[in-house]
Amino acid sequence: MRNTKLTLNLSLAAAFFLVPSAWAVPVFTTYEGTGVDAAALTVVRDTFRTAIGGGNIAGANGSFGGVRREINWDGVPDGQADPNTLAGNFFNTTSPRGVVFTTPGTGFMVSANAGGSSPSLFGFPADFQSFSAQRLFTAVNSNITDVRFYLPGTTTAATASAFGVVFTDVETANQTMLQFFDSTDTLIYTRAVLATGNHELSFLGATVTGGSISRVRITAGLNTISANGTLGNPNDDVVAMDDFIYAEPAATSSVPEPASLSLLALALFGLGISRRVAGRPLRLR
Repeated sequence: MRNTKLTLNLSLAAAFFLVPSAWAVPVFTTYEGTGVDAAALTVVRDTFRTAIGGGNIAGANGSFGGVRREINWDGVPDGQADPNTLAGNFFNTTSPRGVVFTTPGTGFMVSANAGGSSPSLFGFPADFQSFSAQRLFTAVNSNITDVRFYLPGTTTAATASAFGVVFTDVETANQTMLQFFDSTDTLIYTRAVLATGNHELSFLGATVTGGSISRVRITAGLNTISANGTLGNPNDDVVAMDDFIYAEPAATSSVPEPASLSLLALALFGLGISRRVAGRPLRLR
């Protein structure tokens, strides 16, 4: 029995020393605000920019010093804007910025510029305004957009340490939100976007320490846009998006996530018991 006790104690010690040293709990810092126009929202946007770093001089493909990436949609060519759809991988191929979009809907759309064949602001000028003139972004026939990170221009999965979005026309509380997932696709943080008045702007962003983000799910309102001037229904709040701001995608760490570490520790614990029991009957006294 003494040897059995020793095996159990060694297994527990292995679990103790393996897990806590790397078991960092992700800590999120939120940046949020609302504004009646772009000028009123700029302070919170710039505070988030500063938190990520990278300065104010943009390089190719929305890169700020190799530290931060931004998408403001205005560089999307007319041929991939309303009434046409935008490819979900546009910003990892045509303009490689390390993000790929997917949706349960039928695709994505960037609004037309004024004077184009389609009305600007998806045909809803009384509801939407742009933060950075003049295009907006939406999923089509869905209020869900999933954002996954890649090393820019490659198919290599990556993670980021920050992500934020400018929204327009968030009128109903707790319908528009960001959900952050780690590299095991485990939900690690959820935050609702602050509601504001019709035609106004909201910003929500977050940075993370002690963890990383491999996917962000954006839920934009409850309604959907089916085509220019056409909503999924006439009643629910419809929300569109403008600027995306996020930390430079980086290679996914080879260090196991906290959940994986805890499972590994339990496996070692169980292995210590099973090996000892298999070699010698366990006698309790």
